[in-house]
Amino acid sequence: MLGCGIDRDYPAAHASLAREIAEGSLLVSEYEAGVEPAPWRFPARNRIIAGLCAATVVVEARERSGALITADFALEEGREVFAVPGEITSALSAGTNALLRLGATPLTSAADVLESLGIEPPSAVRPAISEVAASLLERLPASVDELVRASGRSVGEVAAAIAELEIAGLAAEGDGLCRALA
Repeated sequence: MLGCGIDRDYPAAHASLAREIAEGSLLVSEYEAGVEPAPWRFPARNRIIAGLCAATVVVEARERSGALITADFALEEGREVFAVPGEITSALSAGTNALLRLGATPLTSAADVLESLGIEPPSAVRPAISEVAASLLERLPASVDELVRASGRSVGEVAAAIAELEIAGLAAEGDGLCRALA
């Protein structure tokens, strides 16, 4: 959705992105060709964006920001408004925290959005991991030394497998022990 005519690239640095979107999707503007971007056109454009979306997510917003204008439009259209809680001392969080005080839904994970829209989150799918990592996962909790001795693998192989398990969210290391996560 554009805040100017369809033939304008704003900002100019996004010209290639606009072409890419136009090739595979759609660029939309309520303005005639040739209409230049202007600051007041962007909040006006945001009312259409808010109306097209099932929900609006505000991640960061100053006390007075376009994101808050969009949130107001979404509320007027009966759409759900989510706000990501922010640091209370940050100017970039003043708007989102104000939305929360006014009753916006706190957003702490993707599951919050899915639940609000009545979408069942995908069942917990175990991430693909290597055979070595899978064999070590079955031996947890254990120290790295215990895993090396029990598996017959080198320290490097065990360390790599533990890192793989941590990245996959399947294990955590602390206090000298590797533990499986539920």
